[in-house]
Amino acid sequence: MTDKGEQRPDTHSEGEKYGAPRAYDPHFRGPVVNRSCTDVLCCVIFILFIMAYILLGLAAWVNGDPRRVAYPTDSQGYFCGQKGTPNENKSILFYFNLLTCTSPSVVVNLQCPTTQICVSKCPERFLTYMEIQFKYKNDSKYWTYYSQFCRTTFLKPVETLSQVLLDNDCPSAIYPSKPFLQRCFPDFSTKNGTLTVGNKTVFDDGSGKTRNAAELRRAANGINKALDARAIGVKVFEDYATTWYWILIGLTIAMLLSWMFVMLLRFTAGLLFWIFTFGVIGIIAYGIWRCYLEYSRLQEHPGSQLNVYTIGIQTDISMYFRLKQTWFALMVILCLLELFIILMLIFLRDRIRISIALLKEGSKAIGYIPSTLIYPALTFFFLSVCISYWAVVALYLATSGAPIYKVIAPQGRCEHENKTCDPVGFNSTEIAKACPGAQCHFAFYGGKSLYHQYITTFQLLNLFVFLWLINFVIALGQCALAGAFASYYWALKKPDDIPPYPLFTAFGRAIRYHTGSLAFGSLILAIIQMFRLILEYMDKRLQKAQSNISKFLKCCLRCCFWCLEKAVKFLNRNAYVMMAIYGKNFCKSARDAFNLLMRNILKIAVMDRVTDFVLILGKILVAGCIGVLAFLLFTKRLPVIIEGPTSLNYYWVPLLTVIVGSYIIAHGFFSVYAMCIETIFICFCEDLERNDGSTEKPYFITPTLHGILNKKQLVPQKQKK
Repeated sequence: MTDKGEQRPDTHSEGEKYGAPRAYDPHFRGPVVNRSCTDVLCCVIFILFIMAYILLGLAAWVNGDPRRVAYPTDSQGYFCGQKGTPNENKSILFYFNLLTCTSPSVVVNLQCPTTQICVSKCPERFLTYMEIQFKYKNDSKYWTYYSQFCRTTFLKPVETLSQVLLDNDCPSAIYPSKPFLQRCFPDFSTKNGTLTVGNKTVFDDGSGKTRNAAELRRAANGINKALDARAIGVKVFEDYATTWYWILIGLTIAMLLSWMFVMLLRFTAGLLFWIFTFGVIGIIAYGIWRCYLEYSRLQEHPGSQLNVYTIGIQTDISMYFRLKQTWFALMVILCLLELFIILMLIFLRDRIRISIALLKEGSKAIGYIPSTLIYPALTFFFLSVCISYWAVVALYLATSGAPIYKVIAPQGRCEHENKTCDPVGFNSTEIAKACPGAQCHFAFYGGKSLYHQYITTFQLLNLFVFLWLINFVIALGQCALAGAFASYYWALKKPDDIPPYPLFTAFGRAIRYHTGSLAFGSLILAIIQMFRLILEYMDKRLQKAQSNISKFLKCCLRCCFWCLEKAVKFLNRNAYVMMAIYGKNFCKSARDAFNLLMRNILKIAVMDRVTDFVLILGKILVAGCIGVLAFLLFTKRLPVIIEGPTSLNYYWVPLLTVIVGSYIIAHGFFSVYAMCIETIFICFCEDLERNDGSTEKPYFITPTLHGILNKKQLVPQKQKK
């Protein structure tokens, strides 16, 4: 009973078994100031991992060589175009027989089973080795031109074709090519609808066989599209150069719209929600009416006696829509759905009103602490640093070591295929005799040292620490924002009692006292994400060898890990809120948050759905408004109001950039808003359990929220609405 004899509201009837409410502390006035470091052991482990990560980056930097990615590598493992080497003036990779390559990915990865050498330019004409042997007698210039595509230098073409092919000294034929990605690829073109290479549809492959351009195209499938992509890339760059300032203006407007939307939610949250809700009810009602009309029409149709059992199983789905049973079933389902929604609105109307009021309160909180809207930029910076460091370390690890050569057979029928080999004198080895046509080509970079043996392990470590750091950065942002918004909620006189620089103070507390706890929570999430990535990798590697049972188990595991990740993210986020308020370690904060949420489970369900709807609607609204304006501008439909760019190759390039950029900006603003709502909701539930509205235990909620709850009147407070 309260001091006026009123019955105190039951605030935990929804989940009383999940622990008793926290004992009242008469001196509690917001986030605890006097704290101690939490989860110190995890903090030490986290710091050790970061130090190991830095050492790994240094080791990769010492042993790696990114030039191995920048420069193409010939069959001997030498770079094309590298200064200070014999290939300095030979920057393009040439393939002796591109017809042996099975796919473009094989070509780009330098695993095509044909000899590859560095050349200064690509062939510009059709020539075969046998042609050269005849033409050389009359004009030596032919051989001078052809010999630049040979691996070794000959004074004249005296060797037979079979000997040349056996020793891999020269290609059997060359054909017009163009450089792309520093590699020679066929110069495809279309003439009167027919695919050609150098204006020819058929050509001699040098071994006496006549080939057509389609065969060469299949051997390098997709390369022509890539060549076209280069021209498209140039045009896209021109469009960006023309419209970059318009894009910046559009993104700036998106930022202002996002800010205005968040600020105006205190006035429009309820309106948006009820418009959407009654819109859904109206759409479902229209569906019921439509189903009834179709049912009535088919009832009068001569073939109305047909049913599902009569027509059986049909592959044409439209057949079922000719049955009155189908429309009747749909009408019943829609009626039940309509009834369910109406009943939920009736029985949960108070909780919906609370959710809408909390949305409005969140808008006020951000208005009092505007610095929180800038914090996503800091998070983006930290994430960019983590992603860049991970990518650089992965690149250096991938290019560590000395050249490793593998046996490659053109037909893939050699028992020694993929074995390590030495290109020097390979043709005289037993492998060359056992597998005619096999070649010893450069495969990748590696070594036999301890470092090189654990390259794969280091890559996994690189990925794991990357995931840990990414989750830690996100957790740090959530904890800092939660501390700032908790300072707002627990201020008795808003905004007078809000401490100065609440975001900066909360960020400092999170770093100083709770690094270990944040690392603990992000570690759990990183482990789950690592398992998901390993599962996806195994699925890709074993895709062809999977049975129906293994596919079913794979889907189950995917679903379980996905659900587990979502649940852990939700629990972590609320644990960080409790941590920002009370300064406890991760496990205690997670336990308190879980118990509190379970005692208010219905409020959570309604709050999440209402918040999700409003935020999604806001993102779509911001991106849509900017997208419409950008479309009118880039398609020259606003010449009277404003003169846009006059010449664009593809107007959709800047248009999509503006739309996607606007959505990302809106997401950044609304992520702060979502964290604000979640923090205020946690504090709201805590407030109801701690206090009763008396003089000794006043509520910290605003009068608006208090009036919705129909609690006893607040002790008079000077609060600004």
